[in-house]
Amino acid sequence: MKLSDTKATLSFSNGSPAVELPVYSGNIGPDVIDIRKLYGQTGMFTYDPGFLSTASCQSAITFIDGDKGELLYRGYPIEQLATQCDFMETCHLLLYGNLPGVETKASFAKNVKYHTMVNEQMQFFLRGFRRDAHPMAIMTGLVGALSAFYHDSTDINNAAHREVAAIRLIAKMPTLVAMAYKYSVGQPFMYPKNDLSYAGNFLHMMFATPCEPYVVNPVIERAIDRIFTLHADHEQNASTSTVRLCGSSGTNPFAAIAAGVACLWGPAHGGANEACLQMLEEIQASGGISKVGEFMNQVKDKNSNVKLMGFGHRVYKNYDPRATLMQETCNEVLEALGLQDDPLFKLAKALEKIALEDDYFVSRKLYPNVDFYSGIVQRAIGIPVKLFTGIFALARTAGWIAQLNEMISDPEYKIGRPRQLFTGSPRRDVLPIASR
Repeated sequence: MKLSDTKATLSFSNGSPAVELPVYSGNIGPDVIDIRKLYGQTGMFTYDPGFLSTASCQSAITFIDGDKGELLYRGYPIEQLATQCDFMETCHLLLYGNLPGVETKASFAKNVKYHTMVNEQMQFFLRGFRRDAHPMAIMTGLVGALSAFYHDSTDINNAAHREVAAIRLIAKMPTLVAMAYKYSVGQPFMYPKNDLSYAGNFLHMMFATPCEPYVVNPVIERAIDRIFTLHADHEQNASTSTVRLCGSSGTNPFAAIAAGVACLWGPAHGGANEACLQMLEEIQASGGISKVGEFMNQVKDKNSNVKLMGFGHRVYKNYDPRATLMQETCNEVLEALGLQDDPLFKLAKALEKIALEDDYFVSRKLYPNVDFYSGIVQRAIGIPVKLFTGIFALARTAGWIAQLNEMISDPEYKIGRPRQLFTGSPRRDVLPIASR
């Protein structure tokens, strides 16, 4: 962060003296006005609900240009990372700032593989949940519980502890997600296999049983790996900001990541692909493709509460670059599994076609987003809808940890403490009970 040649002058119409504020420039993206001394100089706070115009930190991890439809991890375009690298390389990039060479990648991947098992007592903890509990409720508990099993990596101010916790979290998240799934369907847990890739191992733990060998389909393996890469980080979104805010108190890394999991559960965030599939199933139940036109008209009706899920994005005002990549993967998976004619997938294609050609949606830049396609891919693979957000959390863990570690290492780091515009009652005195 470097001081800009210009300064911002804040003037007041009530005659108060003007205030000059420093302006800082990043390497790319908009400049920021430093308002840290605003309250001390003026007695006023800024007001920015949702933090839509507030930079809460400086970061070198992820950059998004919503107008251009650009997403960069450590400067690398997501299109290149998703097609030329795998998830292990992406994790290394997010954590350490550079893409690994052959030997470094092998060492990093090996380190992750040898931390994939979880303490056996985690099984007893898991069995305390109802079998029909939502996987995200289970995941919030399991991730937070890791701090009770791994005491040697809970000091967030210790660099060595953070390093070990980072590897453990990335390694164990697939195991925990698979355990939550197996528990929900009443199947035995499958232990990790160190001879498989990160994505292949996840698929094995999800779908293998002790009854017969399970062979990982390379198309599905590549699709899962791409889903992980595309969801690995996304700048200062709600769950990442939650991890940073939670971690700013000095709590352990497992607790901070559990907070991120809980935030991601919301339907406006990580639950969007689940909501998208539910929308498709409702259209299918009401008549399928023949009802698509009617449904889209309801979406366009201002008096209707019908929403088009899986289209548009809070940040992107252009095509989500991840959606283009996920669309390719979607087509590959459907073809590999012979599901091109599946009614729900044909319905999704019809919905997509209308949205991309209808002026109403095009003018509003409501393009399909990554959630629209990733939900379809996961359903085709056989992953239950309720587990979609759990897989999102699995992938995003790498980004959360990178962001948390960056915050702790920042010399300007302080515990988060947003201010407020108070609209309640002014000061008043308590009257005797008989007088109230």
